[in-house]
Amino acid sequence: MNNLEKYLAVFTETFGVDEERAKGLEYQAIQEWDSVGHMGLIAALEDTFDIMMDTDDIIDFSSFEKGKEILEGHYGIVF
Repeated sequence: MNNLEKYLAVFTETFGVDEERAKGLEYQAIQEWDSVGHMGLIAALEDTFDIMMDTDDIIDFSSFEKGKEILEGHYGIVF
């Protein structure tokens, strides 16, 4: 499983959405992605990629695409 597949799987499992829906998700666009869901997403990403995200990155993580940018730019994860 490559990094994009892992990233996508975290979104689909955390929020219970299909892959196509996950790719366009933004924070609070669905009921599941509230503040509690956000922390669940971050915890799952940290476990999946064996990283510890900074507070600023957690706050800035506002969409599926923005998350990829943060993980690539700050944690060296290549998608």
